[in-house]
Amino acid sequence: MSKINRYKKDFPIFKNIPNLVYLDSTASSLKPRAMIEKAQEYYQNYSANIFRGLYPISEKATQEYEKTREAVADFIGATRPEEVVFTRNATESLNLLAYSLICGRLKKDDEIVVSVMEHHANFVPWQQLARKKGLKFRVIDIDDQGYLKEPLKSINRKTKILALAHVSNVLGTINPIKEIARKARQISPGILIVIDGAQAVPHLKVDVKDLNCDFLAFSAHKMLGPTGVGVLWGKKNLLDNLTPFNYGGEMIKEVHLNRSTFEASPYRFEAGTPDIAGVIAFRATIDYLKRVGLDKIRQHELRLTSFALERLKEEFGDEMKILGPQKAKDRGGVLAFVFKDYHSHDVAQILADQNICIRAGHHCAMPLHQRLGLASTSRASFYLYNDEKDVEKLIKGLKKIDKILGGTRHE
Repeated sequence: MSKINRYKKDFPIFKNIPNLVYLDSTASSLKPRAMIEKAQEYYQNYSANIFRGLYPISEKATQEYEKTREAVADFIGATRPEEVVFTRNATESLNLLAYSLICGRLKKDDEIVVSVMEHHANFVPWQQLARKKGLKFRVIDIDDQGYLKEPLKSINRKTKILALAHVSNVLGTINPIKEIARKARQISPGILIVIDGAQAVPHLKVDVKDLNCDFLAFSAHKMLGPTGVGVLWGKKNLLDNLTPFNYGGEMIKEVHLNRSTFEASPYRFEAGTPDIAGVIAFRATIDYLKRVGLDKIRQHELRLTSFALERLKEEFGDEMKILGPQKAKDRGGVLAFVFKDYHSHDVAQILADQNICIRAGHHCAMPLHQRLGLASTSRASFYLYNDEKDVEKLIKGLKKIDKILGGTRHE
């Protein structure tokens, strides 16, 4: 068992629910005490609006808020904090970008490329942008193992946007973003490369300069942080040339009766009062992840995923189909599966009765499920607070499902 599991004590929910088996971190992670206490610190000690006050607690709140922007930039290897835009979640980050590009340099007959494995948040905005602007919308297929199938064949000189998940939230596939980005730029030098990093940033070391992408979107709540906080990172020169997504307070430079001018990025995209406590608390989770170490987290999840793949195959064989790459090194800590012909909602509900938390449905990836010929799947996912005991409890729960549903079917 990995020593990393000692961090489980840092999550108060396990003290409050001692028998909890939480296998749904791909949807939303649990929260460490450090994050919770940081949010309380704001509310108890300097609960004021940011940027607008000249009094001490407002200045303190503003300083703490901007420290998080600096921490995020450092965490993902950004050149400067001004490249970090705070949103509500990765979904809003991607929609912000797609909406802003409607008024941008795209013209009819330009092309957008995504993959069939994308979360709806990185599929539908581009689909709709293509429809509104008269662009061609291309979708990269996958092979039988869940890897992208010849992704570069979908890219040509007309391709202006390539939007890909770094890690699939269903298949678990870790896509070779750096290599794809390098070759895509050779084919279409002006291409914008947009990465959905929601499942990568919490689990892998992500460096935007090394990936050579133009934009990266991710959410705090999937990486031990609060809900209601997301990030859109973009190269400064690109952000400054995007049309604002929202109009209102703080994003304004000047307003006149017949015209308005806007602040430079990132503030031009942060209209109104944000989730101040959430952003400030997010820094506590970044500090926490840095103390633990992303390399340690990755190695822990790699061992646990490998163990789970082996044990599930050992116990259920061909009665369980696990989607995506069968090599743990090629995937994140997420296992979507079909168990016999049992409906995923039945599987999830019976496990829930045993305090085992998994996800059931299409996981906001309907095109992928349609491609696989599946209506829904069950999904278990791991993080630093999970261990081999959780896998064994999942197996025990699945055996109970087989006994209940199998027995009912034969009556």
